[in-house]
Amino acid sequence: GFLWGAGSAAYQTEGGWRQGGKGASVWDTFAHRPATPPGAAPPGPVGGDVASDSYNNLFRDVEGLRRLGVSHYRFSLSWARLLPNGTAPPNPAGLAHYGRLLARLRELGVEPVVPLYHWDLPQALQDAFGGWASPVLPRLFRDYAELCFRHFGGQVRYWLTVDNPYVVAWHGYGTGRLPPGVRGGPRLGYLAAHHLLQAHAKVWHLYNDHFRAAQRGKVSIALSSHWIKPQHMTEKNIKECQKSLDFVLGWFAKPIFIDGDYPESMRSNLSSLLPEFSEAEKKYIKGTADFFALSFGATLSFQLLDSHMKFQQLESISLRQLLYWINCEYNNPQIFIVENSWFVSGTTKKDDAKYIYYLKKFIMETLKAIRYDGVNVFGYTVWSLLDGFEWHRGYSIRRGLFYVDFQSHDKKLMPKSSVLFYQKLIEKNGFPPLPENQPIEGIFPCGFAWGIVDNYIQVDTTPAQFLDSSVYVWDVHQTKKLIKVDGVYASKRQRHCVDFAAIRLQISLLQEMRVTHFHFSLKWSLILPLGNLSLINHTLVHYYQCFASELLRVNITPVVALWQPMIEHQELPVSLAKYGAWENTETVQAFVEYARFCFASLGDHVKFWITMNEPSVKNLTYTAGHNLLKAHAKVWHLYDKEFRRSQKGKISIALQADWVEPACPFSRNDQEVADRILEFDIGWLAEPIFGNGDYPEVMRAWLHRINGVDLYNFHLPYFSEDEKKLIQGSFDFFALSHYTTTLVGSEKEDAVKYDHYLEVQMINDITWLHSPSRAAVVPWGLRKLLSWVKSKYGDVPVYVMANGIDDDQNMVHDKLRVYYIQNYINEALKAYTLDGVNLQGYFVYSFNDKTAPKYGLYSYVANQYEPKPSLKHYREIIGNNGFPGPETPELLCPEEVASCPECHFFRRRKSVLAFISFIFVAFIVTVFFIAYYSKRVQRRYK
Repeated sequence: GFLWGAGSAAYQTEGGWRQGGKGASVWDTFAHRPATPPGAAPPGPVGGDVASDSYNNLFRDVEGLRRLGVSHYRFSLSWARLLPNGTAPPNPAGLAHYGRLLARLRELGVEPVVPLYHWDLPQALQDAFGGWASPVLPRLFRDYAELCFRHFGGQVRYWLTVDNPYVVAWHGYGTGRLPPGVRGGPRLGYLAAHHLLQAHAKVWHLYNDHFRAAQRGKVSIALSSHWIKPQHMTEKNIKECQKSLDFVLGWFAKPIFIDGDYPESMRSNLSSLLPEFSEAEKKYIKGTADFFALSFGATLSFQLLDSHMKFQQLESISLRQLLYWINCEYNNPQIFIVENSWFVSGTTKKDDAKYIYYLKKFIMETLKAIRYDGVNVFGYTVWSLLDGFEWHRGYSIRRGLFYVDFQSHDKKLMPKSSVLFYQKLIEKNGFPPLPENQPIEGIFPCGFAWGIVDNYIQVDTTPAQFLDSSVYVWDVHQTKKLIKVDGVYASKRQRHCVDFAAIRLQISLLQEMRVTHFHFSLKWSLILPLGNLSLINHTLVHYYQCFASELLRVNITPVVALWQPMIEHQELPVSLAKYGAWENTETVQAFVEYARFCFASLGDHVKFWITMNEPSVKNLTYTAGHNLLKAHAKVWHLYDKEFRRSQKGKISIALQADWVEPACPFSRNDQEVADRILEFDIGWLAEPIFGNGDYPEVMRAWLHRINGVDLYNFHLPYFSEDEKKLIQGSFDFFALSHYTTTLVGSEKEDAVKYDHYLEVQMINDITWLHSPSRAAVVPWGLRKLLSWVKSKYGDVPVYVMANGIDDDQNMVHDKLRVYYIQNYINEALKAYTLDGVNLQGYFVYSFNDKTAPKYGLYSYVANQYEPKPSLKHYREIIGNNGFPGPETPELLCPEEVASCPECHFFRRRKSVLAFISFIFVAFIVTVFFIAYYSKRVQRRYK
């Protein structure tokens, strides 16, 4: 029974300002004021003279309603069209026009919701009486309402007397920003509001006394509001927020819904500026609404809200909080949202993604208010049905579901993407759970790699005290200190891995996690400070050897990246960074020699290599990317030819791969943009390695298109045939790092987030969960990415090498990361079980907050590591190898033992060792018996 609708206002959409005997309104007069120098042509349409031309396209608009499938349509009556002079006699053409509209709505089964007054006061009443500043207007408004009730009341169940009286009174008669443009200051603004309240009450009583019994309709007033939140959570700031709402919404709502009088905060602050109601008037006004009609969105919020009415607090667009406040403040009224949406740029035509996501946010907040907060909302009206004249902003923005070309003659309606979005929303009556978004039960295969990531392990090569060969004497009598004895030295002992205390601590923390793999990167700039083998940091290499061997000792497989770019010098040796970095071909050969050294030094302990970890394509030139790919391929072939046979490891590259989703899921243009970005972000480095050995065709075609000549392609180098063969297939698995999902659109909406190079608009879905750093939490993006990899590159083994989110270090319960890990791993399980992705492992980012602040599963405070709740949760998932359910078959996996070089010798010679052991035992037994019987013989002779 929930009501879904769309709305429009007469002056914004009707046009026909001189047709059918219509009289002039204050908006007609206001819009025709000279805004350009005499003789100059106006820049575009003038006000609402023509607007969307709904007066001449009544059936066109109704067809739009039919397509949407709405249950109601809110449209306003033009007072000046029905009563050209504001008073009798009525205009037959105007009565006939609205009669035809109501008849057509009845044929479609669409409920009309009809405001009597939406800002377009007849100019004759402004000229004769001064408009709403005059006490005569309430009586004239009652007469106009009676005409409407008599002619249309049999077909209308929901009436609204006045739309947004705050704007009419304050900006029409106080500031003069809007028609009739009277700058009467606060006193006149409050007086106009006083008369508007009286007018509303008269009309409600008219309907209640004379029409309700026969017509059985309801009457209310459309009140607009903002939402405000405290600048600081202090009692004073909270009171200021209450005052702000009192001065805007409470100004009209409290007299009607509570006690017939203005809020106390207004009466105490405004003293003589605020008119007073008599006791009789209070009783007359109190209770004159059959439901609470709320307008919320771009008309008032951040636009027509007077800045001083914020009382130095922060404006917000939180509809849910406003609904809850209304529910508490006005005794749980029935609420009908009669206007809500946001806006897009006036240049946006079809793909109005920004509009969609604001609409989604507002409707979701409405649903939360109903389900979680117990607010009684029974209907929702999107604003608006079609593009029109947007008041003080003219035609610079658009708020319609249907696009109108204001320059065209026929003013045809073109459905925007938001039409499809709203249409499907109405069909589903909200947001029912989608089957594909429901968690599944199941487990990962045997040998699945459960890992954790640390960009760079904590390196502390400080020698332990046992390595100091000096001799000391403790001066117990005077200094109480150890005194070194010169010239006396103890014998030196060999260094051992246990001497590095930092290693023991990190290994114990990793053991507590129960992970099977640990991923970290080496520091090229520290291992080879000069970029070549002329200077080697042997202490650091020994530290890495010890770290890897200690990992193996506790059955954790080290996963080691040779290079990971960081901010300073891209983590390259300074000599290479200063001379072009990856732009310089010498860096390629230097990387190969560095890799050879690492394989030789660490290869006995490391069987899982990453050549380059997350090279950032955002910061790469095409030349640098070209050299980087060649360097990776050469290192892969080096390992394949010289080290794989003896070390039996595997090696690949790890790419950062966030998913890109079209902002408008129904838009072909947005899908093309998303495909383009995926190729530039992932395909640029992936296609040469995992695909055909060359760059994606989409990249070359796009660069040629935007430049217009082939010369531009020079910036995207070409591979020779030999280089293609070298690069293609240089992988053992597909490793990717995935953190979030982004939305992209084709329509330019926000210049700050628009990429002119790729012609892409970044869009934010404000309904998504976001981390403190504003990273979107979109678990299904991982599944889509993994399926995309499979569809493009086949059944390649895939590892998610890093997946994580930042947190607020004050959040004790770590809820966001727990949610993140749970749902991203479940989506990975769907990719494995449902989509057939050859997923081999998953790694959480990151190990601890010391090396990756706010991302760690361990916090680091006061030199202490403390496990967060998310660590325990991840450990449980590892222990279960996924998400087993009652129906999940048991998976029996053979016991896995991590390989170690020391054990390798013995495992390959089991039979020989068994024979030697037998001979050794036989020898010991023989010696024993010889000794035993020798003693017996000696005793016998004695």
